[in-house]
Amino acid sequence: MKASWHGSLRVRHTLMFGLMFLLAGSVVLGGVMILVQNSMDYSLAVVFSRKIEKYSPAEDFWVADAIATDEVSRKIIMDSMRENLLFKGGLTLLGASLAATAGAWWLSGRLLRPLNTITETAHRIAGRTLHKRIELAGPHSEVKSLADSFDSMLDRLDEAFAGQGRFIANAAHELKTPIALSRTLLDVAMARPDSTPQLQRLGENLLAVNLRHERLIDSLLTLARAEDAVTDRRPVDLAQLAEYALDVTAKAAADQQVQVQAQLAAATVVGDPLLLEQLIRNLVDNAVRYNHRYGFVWVQTLEEARQAEIIVTNTGALISPHEVPALFEPFRRLTDRVGSARGSGLGLSIVRAVAQAHGGDALAIPRPDGGLSVRVILPRGDAARA
Repeated sequence: MKASWHGSLRVRHTLMFGLMFLLAGSVVLGGVMILVQNSMDYSLAVVFSRKIEKYSPAEDFWVADAIATDEVSRKIIMDSMRENLLFKGGLTLLGASLAATAGAWWLSGRLLRPLNTITETAHRIAGRTLHKRIELAGPHSEVKSLADSFDSMLDRLDEAFAGQGRFIANAAHELKTPIALSRTLLDVAMARPDSTPQLQRLGENLLAVNLRHERLIDSLLTLARAEDAVTDRRPVDLAQLAEYALDVTAKAAADQQVQVQAQLAAATVVGDPLLLEQLIRNLVDNAVRYNHRYGFVWVQTLEEARQAEIIVTNTGALISPHEVPALFEPFRRLTDRVGSARGSGLGLSIVRAVAQAHGGDALAIPRPDGGLSVRVILPRGDAARA
């Protein structure tokens, strides 16, 4: 990311070097003019005094006239030399200042190049890519020491985040085994001929709880995978994924009597198909789940020159603008949202994590009449254009 001209360290260094050279050159030029003037005053005084001594003391009138003429000639000569020196010296100083400023610009760029490398790496890391390193080459210096320290810090951060992801993935996998076992036991108990109606109701409730836990574990796995580097990248059409998500949630929308309207245009991006599918499914599922009866859901995909977008808007409870950031935090739900107790609080967290893992972002804007409009922006990439 290039630094702007306003506040650029390179520009400030160049201006400082140029002004310092101009000031130093002006002082030198002023000193030269003073020295030259004093020297010429002395030299002309000697020359004209010798010329005056040739006259006889008896010729006072002619001597006085010669002295007056010599004073005028001396003044004309001094003014001409002063103007000539000031003009030519000023041009020389201006040219030297321009050359010094250009040299200062080039030198500042060379000196600040390692800092620009560190800044660009920091910007890439801010985009959730902890695998980048500066790896600054060259002799040992203060800037190289800073770059090496920055690389060491990134190594520790990368290892910490990788350990966190591995812990979540391992814990989720370990939790799946007892949940699957308990589901099997419940199915067997409910299938017995002598099971009572009370046992059947209890089994159905426990199966519903198990299903919710399985969804929570799957969401944790998706979140852990999204926050890691995306390795599987291929052209994916967001419109096709949106159609699939609408088919999956059609029954839930019908049960809640929510009308779904879609305007799907081809929008191709390069990314992980499974993660992008989960992103869109979470958007549509949230729009249907956190809605009121006889509400509406609008799904739109569009494509621009450099980015593709998917926008999912729904009706629902009123949401304050200051409550929107909490929606993207894991396990954070707004208690006043309709049906919030049925969710795990990971839906929009996964949406933003997947979007940022693909170099994009997710934004949410509350609707004045209630509900939310979530906009996901994803870069297209060269492969998508091809």
